[in-house]
Amino acid sequence: MLFSEILGQDHLKNHLTKSADEGRVPHAQLFVGPEGSGTLAMAIAYAQYLICNNTLGENNTENSACNLKFHHLQHPDLHFVYPTITTEDVKSKPKSLDFLTDWRLFVQQNPYGGIFDWYKFLGVQNKQGEIRVEDAQEIVKSLSLKSLEGSYKIMIIWMADKMNIAASNKLLKLLEEPTDKTVFILITENVENIIQTILSRCQVLQFNPLPENIIVEALVNREQIDRVVAQKIARQSQGNYNKALQIVKENNDELPFEEWFVFWVRSAFKAKGNASAIHDLIIWSEQIAALGRETQKKFLSFCTEMFRQALLLNYNAPSLVYMEPKVEKFTLENFAPFVHGNNILEIFKEISDASYHIERNGNAKIILTDLSIKLTRLIHKK
Repeated sequence: MLFSEILGQDHLKNHLTKSADEGRVPHAQLFVGPEGSGTLAMAIAYAQYLICNNTLGENNTENSACNLKFHHLQHPDLHFVYPTITTEDVKSKPKSLDFLTDWRLFVQQNPYGGIFDWYKFLGVQNKQGEIRVEDAQEIVKSLSLKSLEGSYKIMIIWMADKMNIAASNKLLKLLEEPTDKTVFILITENVENIIQTILSRCQVLQFNPLPENIIVEALVNREQIDRVVAQKIARQSQGNYNKALQIVKENNDELPFEEWFVFWVRSAFKAKGNASAIHDLIIWSEQIAALGRETQKKFLSFCTEMFRQALLLNYNAPSLVYMEPKVEKFTLENFAPFVHGNNILEIFKEISDASYHIERNGNAKIILTDLSIKLTRLIHKK
């Protein structure tokens, strides 16, 4: 993957190429950015730039063999670690090498894909992935080998915040005493979940959401989307190119979220003094609890954004509202008066707490039922 293939982030491209040309390559870097901003794509392009000795012009002719290996993500000096899950084929102690073929295909299809897309690709979105100590052991083994090209050995750790404590401690030793010409590129969307001892040993690069005009041009030129339609999609995607592609392919995971959200808030609104509505909320909690934890967390994040959009409408900022619910007889304009300064902070806190407890394997049915009952009070708050 070449820098020229990556959308936007020109200041980061310039920083990475300039530092590489000057021989100033940190042994550990942390790419921090939201989904769809290009962190993984940039890491691969940077690795290719270093290992293949590409120039600022990224001339492929002199290093065609090396660049071809990168095109297929099969260069022996490029290593990946990513969250894995037990499956029918890998029943215990899964590690990245067990899923290498799947990983290469996943990245080639969409290098802007997120963690939920990866689980969905594996067909196990009902579980939470993890980077385990077995992966850390493979890192030690891989980096002990001599470089094939006589250049850099690069380890890309995607979603580094998913490392468990044992893996983090083992990686920490490598970061403290790196071997010559070994580069670690850690990638995360949640920097607060990276342990401080690892964070302090990395040079942090912050990725911003992609500008609308960049996404528009990509949709027009790469996906042959009409410009007017592309502008609408770019606005809805909010800087997330992965989401924009999902909307194009009508494969947006958030489509059923709207129906779940609308049923939830309608039931919560009716629940005041209505026993049958309370029953509806309990049934709703059971249905959402039956989904995978990653789906539950993604849905709660969607709920937060729906409340935020309603708040913006309530405070006369329609230019910042991009969501267009398609559920019958539900509009943000009608919902907005019930979301205001007296309840929004509590709503955000309760949703955040619920997501936190779900991630830590709390009983989802109890957590969601508790959240629903609290919403019945908050949504009526004046």
